[in-house]
Amino acid sequence: MKIKVPNAEIQELLSGRNYSYPKYVTQILNLANQNAQGTRPNVVGQMSDLIQEFEGTTLTEWEKWYTEGRPDAIDKATDRVYNMVSLFKEAIVTIDKDTVRRWVEELVIVKTFAGLKFQEAILKKISLHYNKPYRLAKPDEESNGIDGFIGDKPISIKPVTYKTKMGLNEVINVPIVFYDKEKSEIVIEFDETKL
Repeated sequence: MKIKVPNAEIQELLSGRNYSYPKYVTQILNLANQNAQGTRPNVVGQMSDLIQEFEGTTLTEWEKWYTEGRPDAIDKATDRVYNMVSLFKEAIVTIDKDTVRRWVEELVIVKTFAGLKFQEAILKKISLHYNKPYRLAKPDEESNGIDGFIGDKPISIKPVTYKTKMGLNEVINVPIVFYDKEKSEIVIEFDETKL
């Protein structure tokens, strides 16, 4: 027998609390938090370390222990995220159809062209390093997070800033080549053992 338990239900089973939000709210809050850095370790603590230090067993004990040790953390994080949401509210009223069209045009025309050529330059440079052929991914391969191949090895190409976003919604099951675009050069970073 298999029983599937969604994450929200696991949280509810463990906490007895049911959190629900209007449609799109959590996406906006996640984006606001990402921009405001409201739940970074310098604001709320290094959670992976704190949960290891915690010696209790219940959610109530954890909540008490955490809030006694960091009495202002939840409020500080809330203020940061809420301030960003307020900025989003101000920005959203300035978005008209022309703004959306310019954004779509930039994404579809300019960024796609530059991005594909960018990826090709990175693929070519790595292929020269390994003395192997390269190719860009086909559409069905792109839908699996693959940007190209070095020899027969699939790779994904991401900006170095992607490292801070890893673990959000996207799952990439191939080696990732990171790049950092500096003023006069592109710095490429990858694990040689995976290529």
